[in-house]
Amino acid sequence: MPIYNAASDTSNPRKGHRLADIAAHDPFVLPYRHNETYYLYTTGIPRFTDLPRCGVLFYKSKDLLDWEGPFVAFTVPDGTWAHPQHGTWAPEVHAYKGKYYLFVTLHNRDRVFAEPPAVWHTNHLRGTSIAVADTPEGPFELIKPDAPVPPESFMTLDGTLYIDENERPWMVYCHEWLQVIDGTFEAIPLKDDLSEADGEPIHLFKASDGPWINGERTPGVEPSVYVSDGCQLYRTRGGRLIMLWSSYNKEGYLQTMARSLSGRLEGPWEQLEPLVYGDSGHGMLFQTFEGLWMLILHQPFKTPDSRAKIYEMEETEDGFKVVRARVDLHG
Repeated sequence: MPIYNAASDTSNPRKGHRLADIAAHDPFVLPYRHNETYYLYTTGIPRFTDLPRCGVLFYKSKDLLDWEGPFVAFTVPDGTWAHPQHGTWAPEVHAYKGKYYLFVTLHNRDRVFAEPPAVWHTNHLRGTSIAVADTPEGPFELIKPDAPVPPESFMTLDGTLYIDENERPWMVYCHEWLQVIDGTFEAIPLKDDLSEADGEPIHLFKASDGPWINGERTPGVEPSVYVSDGCQLYRTRGGRLIMLWSSYNKEGYLQTMARSLSGRLEGPWEQLEPLVYGDSGHGMLFQTFEGLWMLILHQPFKTPDSRAKIYEMEETEDGFKVVRARVDLHG
């Protein structure tokens, strides 16, 4: 299949791309102070790029306007639990104890858990793995190539790193609505070196807790299904613990937010009003080198039409609110 566009050609990375050019899904930005560069990570698949196998692409920018790339940070190797052709979702890179860690959702559709009519849609092995590198540019290598971090019997996605008040690392992830009908958010403790899980998962909340949510009716399935997607955690200047997440209301995909009433990962969690509507979601927050909070998400949901959109945000004692869409950056 031909390459989607010049911004998808890893054999010819170039300067001057705009966000409107880049087919970004599940975008994640890492501000790297060492060279005052923003790194944008997104999915790379053979269907729309020149990659022979699924991987993670990145782009570089000094100003969030002009981007250079694409470059390859990671490709799914042979001989692991994941199939190299079955997808790389929700890549994100975190600085942790002198290294850089890629969290990425991988898949193996050949390892089937359940099939119709027992379930309405085939359930297969899906979960987040962690890879490590010395720099934000990689190449990243899987730490645990034989299995994802969450339990293998769970169909999970969108794992992210959270460091709690005791400096203990956790992976927070989504438990697929495909498997549990009412998608959930869960967390599993990690070993200090992020090499593997270090305990049992805990339940945080379920997608249907959102009072605005719209359950999707699927033929042959009762009750409605509820999507859990795109978790990211932040602590405000007032000490409140916030989680960004995405799902659907009756108008479509949206970006929303929850807040822990205890200030701890265990919650309980209260659901806040959505931040961005209009088929927008899977967002994350980052600060510019000047200290401004920004939200980056994808809109619309469908690939390869999805593009990264940036919103300027205001941090409050209790959370975050949208100031304005930065159309000067995303077109």
